Amino acid sequence: MKILIRNLDRETTEQELKTAFEAHGKVQSSDIVKEKSNGLSKGFGFIEMPKAGEAKVAVKNLNDSMLGANKIRVKYAEEKADTQAKPKTD
Repeated sequence: MKILIRNLDRETTEQELKTAFEAHGKVQSSDIVKEKSNGLSKGFGFIEMPKAGEAKVAVKNLNDSMLGANKIRVKYAEEKADTQAKPKTD
């Protein structure tokens, strides 16, 4: 299950993020989104947890908690919609 974490302290590392979520279950991957030009954090990231029950507990317990110097916001990531225009079949 993919989880979105917003309002990350720009100094937070992927390992720190992963460690926070591992307290609630197995973490498959941890990714902080970074600026392409300078490699600095954009202030949000994603966690993948394979078990939905563990992900649910993590979201509930970590939303509005402190990580680094910031209070983070945690929610389930939305699946990307198909962005290609579909041809009309009239």
